[in-house]
Amino acid sequence: MTALHHEARPAGRCPVAHGFDAMGDDYYRDPARHLSEVRDATPVFWYPYLNAWIVTKREDCLTVLSDWQTYSSASNSAADVPEEYQETYPPELVAKMIVGQDPPGHTEARSVAQLGFVKERMDRLQPEIEARAHRIIDRFENRGTANLLEEYSLELTTQTIMALLGLGYEHEAMLRQLRDDLFSVLSSAHEPLLEPKRSEVWKRFVEANLVLRGIIDSRRGSDADDIISVMASARKEDGSWVLPTPQIALHVSEFAAAGTDTTAQAMTNAVIFLSENPGALQDAIDEPELWPRVFEETVRRRPSSTFTSRRAMHDVELSGVQISAGDMIWVGLASANTDPDHVERPFEFNIHRPDPTDHLAFTAGRHTCLGNPLARVQGATGLRVLFERLPSLRPDNTEDLDFLRMALLPVRRSLNVHWDVTDVERSRERAVRTLNLQVLERKDASDGVVTLTLGHPDGGQLPQWKAGAHIDVHVPNGELEPFVRQYSLSSDPQERSTYRIGVLKEVSGRGGSAAVHDALLSGSSVTVSWPRNNFRLAPARNYLFIAGGIGITPILAMIREAQRTGADWELIYGGRTRSSMAFLDELAVYGDRITVVPQDELGHIDLPGLLAEPRQDTLVYACGPEPLLRAAEEHAAHWPKDSLRLERFAPKAIERTLPDTPFEVEFANSGTVVTVGAEESILEAAQEAGLPVISSCKTGTCGTCETPILAGNADHRDSILTTSEQEANGTMMICVSRAAAGCPRLVLGR
Repeated sequence: MTALHHEARPAGRCPVAHGFDAMGDDYYRDPARHLSEVRDATPVFWYPYLNAWIVTKREDCLTVLSDWQTYSSASNSAADVPEEYQETYPPELVAKMIVGQDPPGHTEARSVAQLGFVKERMDRLQPEIEARAHRIIDRFENRGTANLLEEYSLELTTQTIMALLGLGYEHEAMLRQLRDDLFSVLSSAHEPLLEPKRSEVWKRFVEANLVLRGIIDSRRGSDADDIISVMASARKEDGSWVLPTPQIALHVSEFAAAGTDTTAQAMTNAVIFLSENPGALQDAIDEPELWPRVFEETVRRRPSSTFTSRRAMHDVELSGVQISAGDMIWVGLASANTDPDHVERPFEFNIHRPDPTDHLAFTAGRHTCLGNPLARVQGATGLRVLFERLPSLRPDNTEDLDFLRMALLPVRRSLNVHWDVTDVERSRERAVRTLNLQVLERKDASDGVVTLTLGHPDGGQLPQWKAGAHIDVHVPNGELEPFVRQYSLSSDPQERSTYRIGVLKEVSGRGGSAAVHDALLSGSSVTVSWPRNNFRLAPARNYLFIAGGIGITPILAMIREAQRTGADWELIYGGRTRSSMAFLDELAVYGDRITVVPQDELGHIDLPGLLAEPRQDTLVYACGPEPLLRAAEEHAAHWPKDSLRLERFAPKAIERTLPDTPFEVEFANSGTVVTVGAEESILEAAQEAGLPVISSCKTGTCGTCETPILAGNADHRDSILTTSEQEANGTMMICVSRAAAGCPRLVLGR
């Protein structure tokens, strides 16, 4: 098969983007920005170097990616096989690469390979990924410097793919080289691969594939769980093997490349972005649940594969440009992800975007990256462990452009980093997911309220947090399983050695708060989670805080933060009686910024008057009993959307006018479909089906079970997401929320 760059092409195609250079420093420094410089004037342009059209607008990119009959993937494996290897490695075999097939061949190969990347398998692998990450860091942490890409990112991804493939360390060097050689073979369909490199690459590539073929044959019929065995043992209805040995070896070659380098590139790019955005880094360190968002925002901003390619099967038009049948089209994934018509502030690195997975980094449609569940688990885990262990890690020079220069896959070869070696000792205090703490102090804060100050007995530092965060507290419950209850942190986030919570004894509650009062005494040991934050204090010029009773606890930390930033703020604090209102002495230092409203003296807080007129540049934060929060929602309904932020102790009451009905949920990563009955939750249906879902409160108030929505509309019944977040329909709490009326099936990203 002849590579397309050797084909004769008509000269003088237009339009041409004269400022675009896929081999220049500006492109390798930031592909998305370089593409943005030509996107407005020439959204589709001819690039002579590649003999291909480049498509930059998201809408056009989706058009190309979603129509395989018009835009074929077959050209992606149009590599020019040297004659001496064509008997062993015929061109038609190269054409069977998963990334280079159209249906039905693509469907068959992908369905078999997909068995090795189901979500359950990735979830089972996550603890091992974490353990491997720790062991890799053990090797170099005391040096204070490293080539992060080679010594950590690629080391972690290579070890992981080897574990998935069931390959021993004797094959590690071969697998690493196979990764690079596969990229060269793929790129040769579009960019020249000159001698002597061409012969060297193909010799190694074929030899490695012959080794893999022997391994595959030895695993035919195996019931082992590794990917090679799974693919080798898949049979058709007539009992024959689904895929021939040479084709499986080819797919393993693809996994060796896509399963290692692309994720390693993303992790390394994340370190660069975080060094340039220290606020995002600190947020993720403070709240580890944000690491998946760091990974998603990284691949949105700089996908490891800048482009994917297709061939036009007949004459088409994109953005007014005529493209002829047979023309190659390069789909600009990096450009689509930063298209300002779709993404607000596209070049801002924002890990708090409402829909973090709304990007094309893993492409779209039938060719969505097969290994994206692995990449997402591995990328987020690898970054979390890295910065748990070495939080001061920073790049030496982000302007270094040490790349393997291929336009399709700009492969970074190194990123030198440094850190303060004192991190090594500190990280040992923060590397656990739960904390075994001691009640250092217990106080009666008011009638019915106790405060517990928690910390390590030796005074070691605790994981950082931000105003609005809470922790799960495991409360002894006799011989039964402990109660797990969420309590807001009311101390100062800058005080790193202790957490403080306030607990109201609910006489008619479910038993958790009573157990806290009875069992957690000074000196008691208690297990708590790392802090989690569903009530984040967003930046604003002005704040109006409204607290009712024990709802004052998260507001205390918010007041401190507002005070530090110089924002204007006031607090209206209500309670049954003055003696029942905790922390009044602590609040007295703020003077007339505080308005105390004991109900037996002054009645209820005057919410109608307080919220009558919307205030400019003001956010309202309210926490307290449900009647207070419902009244706040009612009287702030005319304020700008999302001005009011609430945190509920109990789930928000949902008024139903129609009975619930059954619906289906597809968990996309595993392909499992469950039917959710009218009287059960998605979480319960998933657990009954044996799916690995996690939860804590099961009332829509803690955020543990938040799950991405890939398709369908949700009936949101949680007490966490803002109105805008619910309208965006990007995630849902599967413990309480359901499919919206008229939506027979939801597709969720688990």
